Amino acid sequence: MEETKSRFKRICVFCGSSSGKKASYQEAAVELGKELVERRIDLVYGGGSVGLMGLVSQAVHDGGRHVVGVIPRSLMPREITGETVGEVRAVSDMHQRKAEMARQADAFIALPGGYGTLEELLEVITWAQLGIHRKPVGLLNVDGYYNSLLSFIDKAVDEGFISPIARRIIVSAPTANQLFRQLEEYVPEYDEIISKLDWEEEVDRLNYVSESGGRVAT
Repeated sequence: MEETKSRFKRICVFCGSSSGKKASYQEAAVELGKELVERRIDLVYGGGSVGLMGLVSQAVHDGGRHVVGVIPRSLMPREITGETVGEVRAVSDMHQRKAEMARQADAFIALPGGYGTLEELLEVITWAQLGIHRKPVGLLNVDGYYNSLLSFIDKAVDEGFISPIARRIIVSAPTANQLFRQLEEYVPEYDEIISKLDWEEEVDRLNYVSESGGRVAT
């Protein structure tokens, strides 16, 4: 396989710990993994060895790229079966997991998934809107899985809850190859009213709140 040079060194992938009912979801996870390998990009993800998480991580690992899985200790019995894939970093909870994955990544991609995937995805979109990071956020919209979400976001733009500039944070494509072409060309924009916050300070704050057992103010 011919390698393609990328601007990204490591990408965070959000996806389900289930495989979904369609074979196309599973095929897309493997194809995304192969695309990462072809572009010489390492993977950071939620650390599970099951579902789409297991498929994408195994594809990247089999291709010789480095895999970092970040997982709360409480989820390890549920989301890791058999041998682990690549490097596993155990953390205390979900807040620390998301903060560590975000710190490690140069960009984010969401495969199909459920509540957890949506929560992770929307948080990094919100952080981009606030100027906490300038990293691209991509949706791998397999078989139109995220069409309803994108329609809702467009409705929020129409109703004045999301700005047109903030809408353009989300990069969406039906295949991994198309998505990467768009992510490579992505240039972040900001609303003038949004102040740019410091990324490292925000991640450190999340880790501090997580470790101290407090709550993050929103």
